[in-house]
Amino acid sequence: MKKLKVLVVEDEIIIADNVCRTLQSLGYEVFEPVLNFSEAIESIEKEKPDIAILDIHLAGAKTGIDLAKKINQFYNFPFIFLTANADVSVVNNVKKVAPQAYLIKPFSKNELYTSIEIAIHNFSKNRNSVIQGKTKNSFFVKDGNILKKVFFNEITFIKSAHIYIEIHLQNQNNIITRISLNEIKEKLNSDFIRVQRGYIVNVNHITEISQNHLQVSDITIPIGLKYKENLYKKLEESQ
Repeated sequence: MKKLKVLVVEDEIIIADNVCRTLQSLGYEVFEPVLNFSEAIESIEKEKPDIAILDIHLAGAKTGIDLAKKINQFYNFPFIFLTANADVSVVNNVKKVAPQAYLIKPFSKNELYTSIEIAIHNFSKNRNSVIQGKTKNSFFVKDGNILKKVFFNEITFIKSAHIYIEIHLQNQNNIITRISLNEIKEKLNSDFIRVQRGYIVNVNHITEISQNHLQVSDITIPIGLKYKENLYKKLEESQ
């Protein structure tokens, strides 16, 4: 499980450093801030951030809006705009690139946190069909006060716990989050199957299987009668 990775693109060094410190205090992984379009592209190619915070006015000829267009066209991840200018012409230009959030300087720590949370949530929600695709290997999940990236291959199984679920990971840093099994199932890839009313397992982590139970690492999980046939079909397909 990885922390959310954030890139800050801001040509005022003091502001950039303050934003980065605030992000780190919120629990995000933050890269070295960059000042302009070309540095931003270089960092995106190298670091592969989960979200970017873009000042509209950057050092150099190209703006944050130019960078947003590039992100939409080639990289496809969420971004938030920062600006001290909220006049009509700026807002109209910003709307053309559909940012996930928009912050007016100066802003508070809570405003920054809320903007990131909403941006990631809306971006993930709008890309549900892509997240479920075989080309994607992760999704975001709420863990405490932040959203974290979870890779499918790290998940061994998921267990329902009343109005919460427990996501069990290989490294045993398990996550408890408020979402239903049905909702989380929509975010998973084809390696996962429901084996009982309260359990979804990653078939790649099944080590043993018997008539009524299966083993994932050292955990025994019951197999529901109505799920058994689909489980065996899934196991045959994965051979």
